[in-house]
Amino acid sequence: MFVVGILLIFNEPIKNWLVSTMSERQMNVSRQQIQENELHKGQFDFAKVKSIDTTQVVQAAVNSDVSVIGKLAIPAVGMRLPIVKGLSDAALSTGGGTMKPDQVMGEGNYALAGHYMTNKGILFSPLEDTQLGQQVYLTDLEHVYIYKITWKKIVDPTAVYLINDVSGDTMVTLITCADGGVNRWAIRGHLVSREPANKQTLAVFSAQ
Repeated sequence: MFVVGILLIFNEPIKNWLVSTMSERQMNVSRQQIQENELHKGQFDFAKVKSIDTTQVVQAAVNSDVSVIGKLAIPAVGMRLPIVKGLSDAALSTGGGTMKPDQVMGEGNYALAGHYMTNKGILFSPLEDTQLGQQVYLTDLEHVYIYKITWKKIVDPTAVYLINDVSGDTMVTLITCADGGVNRWAIRGHLVSREPANKQTLAVFSAQ
């Protein structure tokens, strides 16, 4: 009983530490690795996405088989994460998962989903604190794409239309849980600039 009690007490801190460690480690990706990972197949079945738990996180940490294809940063809320292909347990335990198999960074509606954690600084939890006008940065280490947040709303979980492309618009859509998982936060930004990836433009993805 004592051992079980200890595990229950430290379950959440251990899970948070593992997620933070995995996210940080996967930020150390090269352009060549991204190009190779872009060829991998991801898991895009929304029905298989489940709430994050310690077992899921431990398995992701041990296997470390995610395909990182970029980086995401929202400096205003201290958010910086790897972008991972697909919506597998491992992908969503590590960073932001791509929601469509054919999406291309800097084109159409680039949609990412991530878990909301009780620790506000982990995974997609900081999205709750974003405000209109703030900037979202994406990179594939070839270019840096800068978006301006223009829309933020709590939506029903069935609002999957939000990830569809909109003719003539180039945007990013970020989705995470709201109201304890009953609803979803949806944040949308429109592309304002595309810059070459270099030391200066990539600084936003580094820990300050």
